[in-house]
Amino acid sequence: MPENTGYAEIAAHYRQQIQDGTLRPGDTMPSLRQVCERFGVAQTTANRAYRALKMEGLTLAKSGVGTVVAGPISNNIASRVSMHAATGKALGGGETSQILEIGTTGADELVAPRLDVAPGTPVHVRRRLVSRGGVPVHLSSSYYPAYVIAVTPELTEPVSTGGSRELAAERLGVAQDHVLEEVTSRFALESEKAALGLTAGDVIVTQVVRTVILEDGRVVEVAVKVTGGSTILRWSTSLRA
Repeated sequence: MPENTGYAEIAAHYRQQIQDGTLRPGDTMPSLRQVCERFGVAQTTANRAYRALKMEGLTLAKSGVGTVVAGPISNNIASRVSMHAATGKALGGGETSQILEIGTTGADELVAPRLDVAPGTPVHVRRRLVSRGGVPVHLSSSYYPAYVIAVTPELTEPVSTGGSRELAAERLGVAQDHVLEEVTSRFALESEKAALGLTAGDVIVTQVVRTVILEDGRVVEVAVKVTGGSTILRWSTSLRA
């Protein structure tokens, strides 16, 4: 690494090692002190690099151990966009999607402002359970405005399209530009616990709200995903090629 290495270069170095298998799920990452010594940077720079990796879902903090490489997780939305462009599928290997519910609902206080509509405005919803290797991974509810449903009537059918937002963007003739991801933790609803196979009394789940925005500024989808674990993060990812 050159002198004055920035946090992005350090994050890229370890990201590559994780992606090529040099660092495998469960492996302990070098300590912040080791990172500082190796790259000749201050601890604030090393910490920022590790925070970036954590935000990408590549690493996690493990009590008594430090930072470790995370196990397999659902692909983030940017990787799903790339995967759909290359293969026509948005789900990763071994993942399946089961449609649980399709219909029209009034936009609630969570969804309405993100779709830029008044609370109670009818919007289309698709709820599905994504599993990997037969094990439930997350529950996802996707909300679409009327102009999306007008060009993608397939979304009103109980069939997985393999890439709903990609299909809608294609039909609208406008590319996806970026996604705003808002992550919070809360107690699971009983219906969520049942679907995800969570048996404890009070279970904390992570709720991820993804607002996908097209290049012309319109919102193509608001997706609310619920999965196990608790994190509080918020970031925006470019979806441009």
